Amino acid sequence: MVQPPAAILKTIRIIDSISEWSGRVFCWMVIPLMLGLSYEVIARYVFDAPTIWAYEVAFMLYGGHFMLGAAYTLLKKGHIRTDFFYEHWSPRRKGWVDAMSYLFLFFPGLFFFLLASWDNASHSFIIGETSDASPWRPILWPFKFVMPVTAVLLIAQGVSEFLKSAWAAKTGRSL
Repeated sequence: MVQPPAAILKTIRIIDSISEWSGRVFCWMVIPLMLGLSYEVIARYVFDAPTIWAYEVAFMLYGGHFMLGAAYTLLKKGHIRTDFFYEHWSPRRKGWVDAMSYLFLFFPGLFFFLLASWDNASHSFIIGETSDASPWRPILWPFKFVMPVTAVLLIAQGVSEFLKSAWAAKTGRSL
């Protein structure tokens, strides 16, 4: 049985461990989200004193939680897949379809997403952009930098998934 080159296995292991680690770290964002929303519900409905900041905190934390967990979700095969035909294919055919999809759809789309989100986030940082949604006016650049960070994490995990797919396409066996 042919084994993949050690460099490929090491690359896959490193990238997968980064995605695993980032998913486990970013999942903790749900705790301040839950605490902020709970505080708002109690303040609003028990004390009839709604807060100004709760919506924006929840919006930013949920957006960050959702986006930063994308690479972990890709690692765990948790993204939506229409697999009516796919589930009946051989590992080799799945590998070819996945490898071509990563090369011609996934990577180009994420490359443009990275460029656009980097421009948006860096511009926000340079001008010191703040929110206009409330008098609290939190700075927005940390929230906007979530998008290019997400793109980098997804591209890295995509490299790992591409290598796994290419190996399956070549050998008919999954890694």
